[in-house]
Amino acid sequence: MGASLLPDLGTEILIPVCAVIGIGFALFQWLLVSRVKLSAERDSPSNNGGAKNDYDDSLIEEEEGINDHNVVIKCAEIQRAISEGATSFLFTEYKYVGIFMVAFAILIFLFLGSVEGFSTSHQPCTYDQTKMCKPALATALFSTVSFLLGGITSVVSGFLGMKIATYANARTTLEARKGVGKAFITAFRSGSVMGFLLAANGLLVLYIAINVFKIYYGDDWGGLFEAITGYGLGGSSMALFGRVGGGIYTKAADVGADLVGKVERNIPEDDPRNPAVIADNVGDNVGDIAGMGSDLFGSYAESSCAALVVASISSFGVNHEFTAMLYPLIVSSVGIIVCLLTTLFATDFFEIKAVKEIEPALKKQLIISTALMTIGIAIATWIALPSSFTIFNFGEQKVVKSWQLFLCVAVGLWAGLVIGFVTEYYTSNAYSPVQDVADSCRTGAATNVIFGLALGYKSVIIPIFAIAISIFVSFSFAAMYGIAVAALGMLSTIATGLAIDAYGPISDNAGGIAEMAGMSHRIRERTDALDAAGNTTAAIGKGFAIGSAALVSLALFGAFVSRANITTVDVLTPKVFIGLLVGAMLPYWFSAMTMKSVGSAALKMVEEVRRQFNTIPGLLEGTGKPDYATCVKISTDASIKEMIPPGALVMLTPLIVGIFFGVETLSGVLAGSLVSGVQIAISASNTGGAWDNAKKYIEAGATEHARNLGPKGSDPHKAAVIGDTIGDPLKDTSGPSLNILIKLMAVESLVFAPFFATHGGLLFKL
Repeated sequence: MGASLLPDLGTEILIPVCAVIGIGFALFQWLLVSRVKLSAERDSPSNNGGAKNDYDDSLIEEEEGINDHNVVIKCAEIQRAISEGATSFLFTEYKYVGIFMVAFAILIFLFLGSVEGFSTSHQPCTYDQTKMCKPALATALFSTVSFLLGGITSVVSGFLGMKIATYANARTTLEARKGVGKAFITAFRSGSVMGFLLAANGLLVLYIAINVFKIYYGDDWGGLFEAITGYGLGGSSMALFGRVGGGIYTKAADVGADLVGKVERNIPEDDPRNPAVIADNVGDNVGDIAGMGSDLFGSYAESSCAALVVASISSFGVNHEFTAMLYPLIVSSVGIIVCLLTTLFATDFFEIKAVKEIEPALKKQLIISTALMTIGIAIATWIALPSSFTIFNFGEQKVVKSWQLFLCVAVGLWAGLVIGFVTEYYTSNAYSPVQDVADSCRTGAATNVIFGLALGYKSVIIPIFAIAISIFVSFSFAAMYGIAVAALGMLSTIATGLAIDAYGPISDNAGGIAEMAGMSHRIRERTDALDAAGNTTAAIGKGFAIGSAALVSLALFGAFVSRANITTVDVLTPKVFIGLLVGAMLPYWFSAMTMKSVGSAALKMVEEVRRQFNTIPGLLEGTGKPDYATCVKISTDASIKEMIPPGALVMLTPLIVGIFFGVETLSGVLAGSLVSGVQIAISASNTGGAWDNAKKYIEAGATEHARNLGPKGSDPHKAAVIGDTIGDPLKDTSGPSLNILIKLMAVESLVFAPFFATHGGLLFKL
């Protein structure tokens, strides 16, 4: 079989060093962003001190005729309000989520501990009955610890992302005075802080956990990596609440602010007189930043765990080859270095001088990182893997060559790029699909809705083929391990993907702050251009998240089937078929809950905004001050209350099915939810994105066709606004949350597999 080129000591140095470099790079980017000061003294011409930026500022102050002091102070005030709102929401959310974490941790311990009746004596190993392994009670304890670790890491990742985004939004606005290039770099650097912190933290915590657990487990690698699966469960369960809660929050505030402000009171978007305007801007941070961060961290943790579980019962684990065993972590380590180089292309190697260069620069990030990562994966595979090895494949060992595993990772990586670009084609207003949707607004809202739905359904075709091809190739080469590393390949450039994704909400906030601070029309045009590019990249990010979720879920499904000792899943048996039907229904039930939650939360927001306009003297004239805090509190309370039922549905389904119907029915439920969930998630996200950009296409009036449909307030524009409002909960709440549903049910089933295999299927035992 041969040994790997990289010695175990090399692996022990490489992984933590790459993680620390990632954290260091993130902090360095944060330092560069912090150089943009949010205080009036720095920007005043009297305090020049010969510094280049100050000199520029004073010139621009004269040129634009702005009173710089007031603008900077206003921006600082607005930024503080947004930051406080986002922090207060996340603290409230984490309080509730913390209670859930403790309760679920106890549940994991009790269920897994009871597998062998809480016995502390050694047991025969699951996959090799001739050897003795650590007791089930130890697996219960360590699974609980890794669950808590995953949950805490996910929460910290989301929180840090939100902090840097709220720190950078006003700084991006101020930099926009110097030109679009400066503002782009500030927004992109801030996004990369989040991307690198999340990728590096996730890798480092997982690596430390494996090494600490190894002290106890010794040679029992099967038990060790089974306990590590709790890390993925913890990450994803926090992501579910972050995504659903944040999605409900942001859309309730958005709909409330728009309906009363724009429609009833006829004041512009992001007007400081609107009481819901701060809540709206807070929502971008808690939903799109904190929620997205936790979501992708969950995918990363789960794909790593799925790969490690399968590897631990393959030749890597059986022969105790430490370097080959940690191949998934080595791929992620190389990913951090590749993304670091890629980021420099956007911030240091090329300068953006015009608005039209923004979107290509972001797309180049995806292409450069994918191309470099292909080389990185080839090197990682060459040094970390023996030339030939065996992979566990449903009860037997399959011989695999190292080049075949390289192709598995590469096919996942390139499938991610394909999904990203197809998503962009269907949601960017630069291409015909969205322009057709905009054109359909000529005959009213009904045709707009019909065209938008058709676009969403059609946009599913190519991504599904991309996912299907990558599954076929990777499974043919390396069974379920191949699918797990293909998912990891798609997520290997997570730092760049998240930087591009976080850039969108930061630019959106920057535009809102420019409007609220009363900055000149030219600056608003610049921030709008940044925001428009961010909209499309957000859709690409969602495409990545959904595609990787499909692969991760299948890899976890494979690990679950292996762990539950199922050799085949036969669709023709009634037990499995009823599971398939119920599983395929779950994404619809879940979407219904989240859509209705947005509606009822938005109702409360509308009532509060109306009340303030009617009761606060001088609010509409601009002399009275709106009560932003109450609106933030309404959004917070509504989203916390409304996120519990969808969360309970996802968390309880595997437990109920596993306990009462057994592992065969549960395998049907997992397959059904995966197959239908991916389709709904892609179509919901793309339909919503297309409606949003069709509205923006008409508003911008950049082409002759768009000018014929506009201007703002025309009938086609009103029809486009209706489509956009319907699409909001689809693209920002239901769609993105569905990918967590399919992953979370699979990883939860894997963690509880020993319990279900031993005590499950009560109804069929009667």
